[in-house]
Amino acid sequence: MNDYLDPINSVGMPELADSAIALEFLTSVKNGVRNCAIAITEAATPEVRSVLIKHLEQGIDLHGEVTELMLHKGWLYPYDVDKQMQLDIKSAETTVDIARLPLFPTNTNRKGLFPTPPK
Repeated sequence: MNDYLDPINSVGMPELADSAIALEFLTSVKNGVRNCAIAITEAATPEVRSVLIKHLEQGIDLHGEVTELMLHKGWLYPYDVDKQMQLDIKSAETTVDIARLPLFPTNTNRKGLFPTPPK
């Protein structure tokens, strides 16, 4: 990728962004489940414990839903290490490619790439 302003280089980016957001959400839900389980063990009253248990169950259900979505979309392969590794390598390569792009490209002329509005 030599020019990040060229529209052809944005092909597939929405899906990459969606998968990254879903993975971040899955990680956050997993951390929430872990923290809720810890809080249950430190709850002072049975009432607090029962509320935390409900939250824990909701978090576990949400984790399952996000995981199913990611499996369905092909963004996660927890049972196929080779496929997951290929996906992770592709993601890392894309990240490195984006990081190597010049912040300010030398050619900023976009004439001909976009339709010119009538005067």
